[in-house]
Order: sequence, then structure tokens, then C-alpha cells
Amino acid sequence: MIAKERQQELKKFQKSLRFRFRELSLLDRALTHKSYVDQNGVKSRDNERLEFVGDAVIDLVIRDYSLKRFPERSEGELSKLRSAVASETTLSSIARRMELGKHLLMGKGEESSGGRKKHSLLANAFEAVAAAIYLDGGFNEAYRIILPFLEQDIEKVSLGGNQGDYKSRLQEYTQNRLGCVPRYRVVSEEGPDHKKVFLVQLALEGRVIGSGRGKSKKVAEQHAAREALTELLEKDIEDEKPQ
Repeated sequence: MIAKERQQELKKFQKSLRFRFRELSLLDRALTHKSYVDQNGVKSRDNERLEFVGDAVIDLVIRDYSLKRFPERSEGELSKLRSAVASETTLSSIARRMELGKHLLMGKGEESSGGRKKHSLLANAFEAVAAAIYLDGGFNEAYRIILPFLEQDIEKVSLGGNQGDYKSRLQEYTQNRLGCVPRYRVVSEEGPDHKKVFLVQLALEGRVIGSGRGKSKKVAEQHAAREALTELLEKDIEDEKPQ
């Protein structure tokens, strides 16, 4: 049973999604992190299983839209586009635009460590929400709701040239604007040898401003560079706003 206050919050959030859940419990589960379940011993399940489904739903939305939108692109080009848009960095950025973090249920420890802003946690939650919509309304509804959140990033990545080479773009930006170059460091390697995931941190003048995960060091570095570049460009926009 969902508490009345939580129901009101979820109904407000679903309104921003422009989708009305028949089973509001699906949305509640999508926004429930494992740490909350572990801490409170509640019967409701966390969103990990939904993430698994949502990953596939988002992947299919990107593939279908890209195939129709870019009929001239090769399979390899479309695969690179899909990989960039479905990355943790992009999905967490979308989740931030949706203000998804403020609706998450999580344990006190996770929250105190900045859980509402963690890229991996936000990306996973967005995947879980996509799964919840799919399970409640079917794929056509999921496509209708999810695509608008993905579309601007698909268009950005599709511009071609060096648009997808975030390392080069970041280095050019930092050299010209800040007089320094980014440094990349592998901080962890997870998984078996045939399925490793690398975590890379990116620092400017000793300060970490980006991180990324990937199946290779190069992919992880690109994701870290994209996150850092996004943060720097957003800061430029804020600085340019009239006070």
C-alpha cells in the first residue's frame, strides 16, 4: 500500500510524464532504490529488475527512431550513435532534466553520500521508469513517452564530424579557455575478463569533474569527457545569464 503523500507525489510526477499509470505501484517501484528496501525492510521490491527491462526498451526506441530518421547511415554509424545516446552519462543527464532524483526513495546512507545526484543511480532510475511505462501501457506508449526525452540527444550525437569525439572537443575547450589539459585515470575494473567494465575519472588541475563507465578504457574516457564538457558548457551558460 502506497502512503497517501507518496501517491500524491507520484501522480504529480506522472503528470509531468504525460502518462497515467493504471498501476501506480509500478512507478513507485521504478523510483525505489535498493538501499531504501534494505534499510526499511519493506515488502515492495526495488527497481533493479525494472532497470533490466528498461535498458532494452530504451535501446529499441533509439534503434527504431534512428533507423527511420537517418536512412543514409550505415549499421556501424547507427551502432555508435545508439551507444552514445544509451550511455550512463546521457541517461543521467536526461534524468536530471526530468528532476527525477527528487522523487527517488533511498536509504539515509545513500542519500547522505549524494545518491540523488549519482550518474549511475539516475541513469538506472530512468531505465526503470521506461520499463514501468512499457509494462503498464505497452511498447507504443513507451515509445511515445520516452522518445521526446531522448530526441535532442540523438540529434546532437548525429551531427557527425567530431561531435561524438568528446575527448578532442574537451581538450580543445580546456586548452583555449582554461590553459590546461584533462587527465584521465582508471579507478576500477569490474567483471570477468570477457565482460569488463572500466570506471575512469577525469580531472582538471587536480579536481575531478567527470567520470565514465565503458567496456573499454577508451569508451569510459569518452563518457567521462562528455560529462565534463557538459558541466563546463552549462556553467558557461549560467555565467552568461544576466544577474
